[in-house]
Amino acid sequence: MTDHTQIKALDGTVKPVNGNSTSPSEANGSQLPSRPKPEATSSPRDSIPPLGATLTGKQEHYLKRELLSQQVKFEISELASTTALQRFGAPFKSDYGEVAPVDSEFPILRYIFVHHVRKFPFLDQAREKEFWQDKLQVFLESFANRHISSSEDRLEETKRRKLAMKAEKLVELMMVSGIPTASGYEERIRFSELEVVDRGANEQGLLVNSPEGHSINGWDVNVAGVRTTSVKRTIRYHQHAEFVIRVRQAGRPDYYVGRRYGDFAKMHKRLRTELPGKVLPPLPRKNKSSTTSNFLSTAGDDDASSVSSVSTQNTTPDGLGESGSFRNLVGHRRSGSLARSHHGSPRASGEYPREKVMLYREDQRVSLRAFLRTILQNELVAESKAMQDFLTANPIRMNEEEMGDIQRRKEMDEKRLEEQKQFYEIARQRARELDVYMERFRREIVESNGLSKLFKEIKDKEKIKDLSIEYQKFAEWLRIEVAATIYHLFLAEDNSPELFAQARRLHSMIPYTALKQVIRFANPAAVMSGVLDLFLAQPFGARSLAQRAFGLALNDGIRSFQKSIDSLVVKVNDQVLCEKLKRFCNADEDIKNTIRAEAASEDVDLIVAILRSEHFKPDLTSEQIGKVFNAYVAWVNAVENTDEEMKTSATLFSHLKSLLKMYTRQRDKAMMLSVIEEPVTLHLFRDLFTIFYEPLVRVYKSANVYSSVTDFSNFADDMFRVLDAAQRQDVSADPNQTVQSFIDLCARHEDNFYKFVHEVHIHDNGLFTSLMAWLEDILEFLRRGPQGGKLDMNALFQGGVDMGQIDKGTAIAEINALIKWQEDRKKWHADKTRQKMAADSTTTTSSSSHNPNSGGGGFQPPSSTMFRSSDFGLNEADLAELRDSEAFSSSDDDGGGGSDESDIVDPLASERKRRAKRQDHLRRTAGEPVKPPVTELGKLREGFLAMLRMVLAD
Repeated sequence: MTDHTQIKALDGTVKPVNGNSTSPSEANGSQLPSRPKPEATSSPRDSIPPLGATLTGKQEHYLKRELLSQQVKFEISELASTTALQRFGAPFKSDYGEVAPVDSEFPILRYIFVHHVRKFPFLDQAREKEFWQDKLQVFLESFANRHISSSEDRLEETKRRKLAMKAEKLVELMMVSGIPTASGYEERIRFSELEVVDRGANEQGLLVNSPEGHSINGWDVNVAGVRTTSVKRTIRYHQHAEFVIRVRQAGRPDYYVGRRYGDFAKMHKRLRTELPGKVLPPLPRKNKSSTTSNFLSTAGDDDASSVSSVSTQNTTPDGLGESGSFRNLVGHRRSGSLARSHHGSPRASGEYPREKVMLYREDQRVSLRAFLRTILQNELVAESKAMQDFLTANPIRMNEEEMGDIQRRKEMDEKRLEEQKQFYEIARQRARELDVYMERFRREIVESNGLSKLFKEIKDKEKIKDLSIEYQKFAEWLRIEVAATIYHLFLAEDNSPELFAQARRLHSMIPYTALKQVIRFANPAAVMSGVLDLFLAQPFGARSLAQRAFGLALNDGIRSFQKSIDSLVVKVNDQVLCEKLKRFCNADEDIKNTIRAEAASEDVDLIVAILRSEHFKPDLTSEQIGKVFNAYVAWVNAVENTDEEMKTSATLFSHLKSLLKMYTRQRDKAMMLSVIEEPVTLHLFRDLFTIFYEPLVRVYKSANVYSSVTDFSNFADDMFRVLDAAQRQDVSADPNQTVQSFIDLCARHEDNFYKFVHEVHIHDNGLFTSLMAWLEDILEFLRRGPQGGKLDMNALFQGGVDMGQIDKGTAIAEINALIKWQEDRKKWHADKTRQKMAADSTTTTSSSSHNPNSGGGGFQPPSSTMFRSSDFGLNEADLAELRDSEAFSSSDDDGGGGSDESDIVDPLASERKRRAKRQDHLRRTAGEPVKPPVTELGKLREGFLAMLRMVLAD
């Protein structure tokens, strides 16, 4: 059979390739690890259907998958229709009478709603007419009738569109895994090597904290040292800390730049300006503390120990009490007194046999390194002008003393990694000792009603020691997991000092005693009910306080948009053009769709289609038509050309585009305001509060939850004591003792936690029992499918052939093309993963070979690996295909649309950013196999829909 595989080219076009097409890695010429490429495991049986069948197991599966995918896309997209709920079926009402399950246009969503949404433990009490029909249906239909702007109107993906795409993938995964085929021969594509790729991609572990070999989006950075610089202010010189950043890029020698804390703050501010709307990680707080250690010091130290950022002076006896500890070296021990004394003159290195070394601003150094490496994970940030300037401007030359300081800090990083490796290895070893019990526990949970049995055990037994042996061992396993998590969060990471300080500060601010008394004696249900009455009451039919509050916020937004609109109208200086755009935004949806279709069919900008449309009077004069046409031509050329003259000519069209966007956003705000002011919105909000909040309040009051406030406070105090002790312990301390101290911490408080869960469970009035039953209903569907039966894909296909609906040869060719596309796409994603690993690990490999303490990525925190997706009915191959489809789409959410302000200030720049993002997406997906056209199989959709309705009609 001729291979019709197609791939994306760099320009976005689709091109055919032959069977010997090059992989993306070969096309780019990069050398990848010499690991064999994954191949689909196949056998001669793959191309031969079972006896009595028309399709092979793979053909059955991918035919089912394609038809289910088409149906899911239709149902989710159709939900935006104003009549969708009337065609949905019970519990929603319809003007056409009751819609039976076998007649619903939404069999998949109806099944999920009836079995898994409506039966949710809170919503199962909601009344059909009062809640579902008179409130929720009225609200949703009212919202749909407002026609809030879509992604196409805004030139960017809206949150609703992204949510719809995510829902499509998850619903498709649920249906493909849950509904089996009747033959029992269903088969997926299997790639044995892909697991190796995934493991390799995760082998970096805690190497993000390593001083060398961590390339991120082309930058390998390390805040390698700290030095003091003198700056003259008026009369005197003032000393400041300057953080030395080692920068490494492919094909360039290493270099160093010096940046003060204020430079980091300026860079952070510039990024917010350059990438408006982009969520950036916060800059760590300023921290002037220093770290002391005698581990790095030796009797033979020379004057290199006395650098501007490392002092070897003697300290007070109090300071000596906390010296000599490895955790001081690796655990970011804070010593304010030492931080203040570093300006003194160092003593001679030979005066003491073993001197204390102070590493100036060490906590700040590692927290800034974590900040830099975190923020560089975003490709837009890594390529920004602000980051380029920050990491390249004004390189510095290091002297011998400063290089000595960098070497000491590098040794400290390596020792920290070694300790982490030992901690996790011991924790994993203890977890492995429980493997036999954990396997028994897994089997019990996976079995029918396993979750219900677990919670019944918790409800019946008052203490952990009374549980069955498997559950006791599970509690022991949890101790190790929680201990490793606490260690990882507060000690192991570069940003651990910052997180530790924030957690301790927050803990000291919470008035636990007062909080306990308030929870104990107050009646939250009555308080919240009173608050709701206050905010939702409508005296004499007037607007409620909640409506006024929301209306005030929305009106502020409307006024803000109006200011932008007024300024743009002045710049356009043509009332007719502005009025046409405004009338388009307020026109009926049918007229809008007609104009959008005209713009798409003639490949012109929507602005041009609106202004020339006869739907909005008055018609443009010949002079106005010429002005708009010239502006449009200039705009098209100016986007690709930075010539100032061209940019000036395109200004009019850029203002018109910004004006259309402002009119659209202003209308959206007005529509949302009208929805909020409807009485049904307030009634729906009150009902949702009653349904969800009041049952939880009853449970919390009857279970005496207030007593757990003191238990949590005691746990936090104990945890901070253990962390302080771990920070002070010496390098010679037994790692087993470190692990045991964290496990003992969890053991001391596990009974209080279990008591909380037990008390809540025995006073839940059946809430948790019904919740577990609800979860198990979902698992039962995924494991065994719906009670209505299975999909007979062979009968569907053969029936279509016999009735002349489809041509057998063409349909088989389309199914095989889909299988081939899935195989090629898996290979492409595997190659892309290896390519990225090869690029990121080029420096990692070399640094690890010189650094025996780097661990080779083999020391990750112990994690829960006892459950597999197949235990819960989700096929591993289906999950892998879902990950493949999303692997390169998640990064598309970054940047993209630009903010309203940037569109007004420089619409051309915003358009260039959009196009650059589009080109970047094409570059990253170049070579990706393109889904083959499916036409013949679509003719089976009507018969498939009838079969699907019968299967899901129970």
